[in-house]
Parts: sequence; C-alpha cells; structure tokens
Amino acid sequence: MKYSYEELAGMIDHSLLHPTLTDDQLRQGCELAREYGVASVCIKPYAIALASQILAGSSVKVGCVIGFPHGNSSTEVKRFETASACRDGAVEIDMVVNVGKVLGGDWDYVENDIRSVVGEAHSHGAIVKVIFENDFLPDDETKIRLCEICEGVGADFVKTSTGYGFVKGDAGKYSYRGATEHDIRLMRAHCSDKVQVKAAGGVRGLDALIKMRDLGCTRCGASATAAILDEYRRREVSE
Repeated sequence: MKYSYEELAGMIDHSLLHPTLTDDQLRQGCELAREYGVASVCIKPYAIALASQILAGSSVKVGCVIGFPHGNSSTEVKRFETASACRDGAVEIDMVVNVGKVLGGDWDYVENDIRSVVGEAHSHGAIVKVIFENDFLPDDETKIRLCEICEGVGADFVKTSTGYGFVKGDAGKYSYRGATEHDIRLMRAHCSDKVQVKAAGGVRGLDALIKMRDLGCTRCGASATAAILDEYRRREVSE
C-alpha cells in the first residue's frame, strides 16, 4: 500500500454531526473512532463532555463544530461557544465562516470573526479549522481571499465544507459536491506550510481518502470511517 494504515487513519476526523444523532449513537461512534485509531471525532457542542469521558485514555482527540452548519451566529456567540467547548474538553475547533458576509465582501467582519475564534481557541491550547463551505462560494478569488485571511490570523487549518452545504438547483433538488480536487489544490497552493488543509464532504472511500492525501490534505472529515479502513485491511491482506 502507498500509505500505512496509521498514516491514513491518522487523517480521519470521524464525523458525528447528523441532526438526528442520539447519545447512544454518539457512544457507538466514539467507540468506533477508538477502535479504528483515527485522529479525532468531530461532534456537536453539547456532546463534548460525554465524548471526552468515552475517549479518555485513548489517542483520539475531541473536536467540535462552532457556528455550525451555516456560520450565522454572531462573533461573540462563536467566541463564547469556543470557550465553552474548550472548557468541556474540545482540543480542536471547526468553525464555519459567516457565508453571507463572505458573499457580501465584508472582509473586515469575516477577518474579525475568524480572528476571535482563533484567539479564544489558542488561549485554551486548541487548534482551529476554518470551514469555507465552498459549494456556496462563487469563484476561486473568494476562496483565495479566505485562505489569505486564515493565514493572517493564525488559523491552523482551512477546510472545504461542512457536509451540509446543500445548494438548491434549478429543478428544486438540493445537492452538494463537498471536497473537490480543484478546491484542495487551490487551497493548498494559497496557504503556506503553517496552515494545513482539511477535506470534508463526499470522501466516502479509500481511494478518495488516498487522493486527498496525495493532494496535500492532512485531515479528512468522514462518516464512512469503518468502510474506508476495512477496505484498507482487505487490500493489505491481498497484496
């Protein structure tokens, strides 16, 4: 295999973000993350204390979304939510930008919004991944500007998507692309090595995970963790 199991499992932020997720399903998801040795779980704020308890003593980090999924909370609420999450045990913060402010070109607001979360998280020793929600963004120039802002305020990661950025098409059907090769290449090219890239949305198979790593991603959000890593084991045995 091109990469070791540990290298690929160590890329995965196991996503436990579905709106209908119950506490029992959260427990099962955390146990799965522990069993497969992934990098982290990415969960909703109310679940941090329980997840931290379940994952105590393991290598799996607890990550939390902020302003999820549309980034519409005020900056002060995002900052408070970040502080609360860190106090509860989160060591990784995945924040969503205010997409409307991005689309409106209010870059001062966008920069302050991200800077506030980054500063709060870093004061607690947590890292920050900034979610662009690329499906909503009209052009590469907008994504590049966000990369530059994230670099400037000291964000640790730029991230493609929430996995819930559904766009309404002409026929009324909602869909999303999530992480695309084009966007990963673009984001990697416009951030220095100090800022890592996370792919999220639509990475459901081993080959897709490997492709994301080839393109320069160091983390990948996934809900199909077991299927991806079981496939690795099957291929490993057959080689």
